[in-house]
Amino acid sequence: MFDSLSSKLEAVFKKLRGHGKLTEQNIEEALKEVRVALLEADVNFKVVKEFIQSVQQRAIGQEVMASLTPAQQLIKIVKEEMISLMGGQEQRIQLSGSPPIPIMLVGLHGCGKTTTAAKLARHFLGMRKRPYLVPADVYRPAAIEQLQRLGEELNVEFYRPTPSQEPLEICLKAREAALKGGFDLMLIDTAGRLHIDEALMLELREIKTQIKPKEILLVADAMTGQDAVNVAKSFNERLGIDGIILTKMDGDARGGAALSIKAVTQKPIKLIGVGEKLDALEVFHPERMVSRILGMGDVLTLIEKAEAAFDEKKARELEKKIRKDSFTLEDFRDQLQQIRKMGSLESILHMIPGLPKMMKGRGELQVDDKELIHVEAIINSMTPKERANIAIINGSRRLRIAKGSGTSVQEVNRLLKQYAQARKMMKQFSKIGQKGMGRGRVPFFS
Repeated sequence: MFDSLSSKLEAVFKKLRGHGKLTEQNIEEALKEVRVALLEADVNFKVVKEFIQSVQQRAIGQEVMASLTPAQQLIKIVKEEMISLMGGQEQRIQLSGSPPIPIMLVGLHGCGKTTTAAKLARHFLGMRKRPYLVPADVYRPAAIEQLQRLGEELNVEFYRPTPSQEPLEICLKAREAALKGGFDLMLIDTAGRLHIDEALMLELREIKTQIKPKEILLVADAMTGQDAVNVAKSFNERLGIDGIILTKMDGDARGGAALSIKAVTQKPIKLIGVGEKLDALEVFHPERMVSRILGMGDVLTLIEKAEAAFDEKKARELEKKIRKDSFTLEDFRDQLQQIRKMGSLESILHMIPGLPKMMKGRGELQVDDKELIHVEAIINSMTPKERANIAIINGSRRLRIAKGSGTSVQEVNRLLKQYAQARKMMKQFSKIGQKGMGRGRVPFFS
């Protein structure tokens, strides 16, 4: 996410730090490079122009010139203006009103609307809400079946339309069913087109008029850059939207849509899709996103992901095992499974301040999540006795484990070595004193 833009901005700021004192010329040269970096990231050219003007006005004043650390002060201004550009504070989906609260998802074909409806359902489940899925796309082959399958996967109820029902009728009947079923909200997956046309808008306006959704959310593909911005602008002008969900953000190395869309439409980005899995949907925090872009990490999101993934009861049990030096390979596997719930290893590493830059310089940032799958497979191929006591795992057992897990003996040996090192380290931590270990409730993983 934003890798290309991040590396270019990092190079600009590195040059600035090389100057003990900044001059107007230094600042102008740096901002020219920032301008080029933003344009190459496919940020709207009008947005770039206004952004650079805002930064320049503040930078050439006393705010930077009189500072003891002018380069850092300029970076601070860029950060603040970028946060403002992306909307300032996070904007949540409004859920006030009498249930079932209708939320309408709109967008073009291929933007990930149906999957986003399911992700949104899971998001609301985490908020202890009862969502009801409504498949109102009767045109795309298998669209209804796709949403129903995703609903079943999540154990979320959904409306089953008859073949003859039109989109508006589906929404009206679904509202009746949701009201009878006592659901908190209904998520309406509407039809899309390859392009915006009058037939599509007429259908969406009819649903809007009759259903009166609390929010109309545009689902847009971040990887399409300025096309996503233009689509958002058109939908807002012709239908009226309340917010935007940007999908495929994990594959967007440039970031043009995320940086432009709020300034162009005056509508906030509310959520972002950061992967294919149904839990890969995040609330959009402008400040955290800008911190990632500027290589400052995103510790708050990392903490939230850890809190959601790690079971507090298991964490306490693990803490006791570490103290008693009874941490087994099964515990090791459980920790890996919980780490995987947080997302890809690479995305986790990018949230740690300074780590991406440090590892990139050493060529180590490419992390293969398949390694964790291999580790789980190796542990699953062991007997309970072997997991509890690795000392009994001799050569023949290692060969059997490797064959059973589809890996090599070398990989089995590497895992056993890593596990032994982890146990040794934990033993050392437990000897330091129980005060520090007891309060943090932070699960250890290697």
